[in-house]
Amino acid sequence: MRLKLVVACLLKNAQGEVLITERPSGKFMEGYWEFPGGKIEAGETPEGALIREMKEELGVSLREEDLTPYSFISYPYEEFHALVPVFSANKWEGELTGLESQRFCWVSPNEISQFLMLPANLPIVTQLKNDTAFFS
Repeated sequence: MRLKLVVACLLKNAQGEVLITERPSGKFMEGYWEFPGGKIEAGETPEGALIREMKEELGVSLREEDLTPYSFISYPYEEFHALVPVFSANKWEGELTGLESQRFCWVSPNEISQFLMLPANLPIVTQLKNDTAFFS
């Protein structure tokens, strides 16, 4: 099975809410919600990929020193196996904008299950609700 290396971010605001984004039309699992992030390209670190993806997709700048390891996902989809380091951050620069026409919203950990989340993200949803980060 093909491995797919991607990275995700739990971007947290001052109210303790996290940012989720809706997968745009035409993409794999369109209409599902997810934690923002994206593919790790050859030669990139997970942190570097996350910084690049957040700028490309949402127009915000993150700094590597503001990223905290949160958890790790290993999830077998039918077409590939996703390996996903997950970081948390509560500092960024710029105004959030859906640069790929995706919708986004801030949600509390208790509200997040009202959204159709990517299956691979569900363990992180549980960790958020229980306040149990894998790395602490």
